[in-house]
Amino acid sequence: MGKFKVKKAKTGFMFDLTGGNGEVIGTSEIYTTREKCMQGIDSVRKFAPKAKVVDLTAGGTAKSPSFEIFTDKARQFRFHLKASNGEIILASEGYKAKAGCKNGIDSVMRNAPEAKVVEEEMAMAR
Repeated sequence: MGKFKVKKAKTGFMFDLTGGNGEVIGTSEIYTTREKCMQGIDSVRKFAPKAKVVDLTAGGTAKSPSFEIFTDKARQFRFHLKASNGEIILASEGYKAKAGCKNGIDSVMRNAPEAKVVEEEMAMAR
């Protein structure tokens, strides 16, 4: 089962969504308060199961909520989960192959709805 790992950052709070294997699937932005961070988690839970997958590398156009597949400057595949207002609520790592990126999206869809929230007491992130 996946987990949302909430961390204190230098300027606020952020979270990682991890899969059952402990690997990070996606990372949030930095929120100014813990409450806003928790609202971000709620948004991922809400939108991940029903978001459409849009492949921007194949000329697709996105309507939110959606998972958008794109390539970065290093030519790696990444995805963003966007809420209905168009804001990015989860960002992936880079993948060498598009299939890996799609597997990451599938993992978010499976793990996010039931993932437990764990608050980490560690050194500040970022």
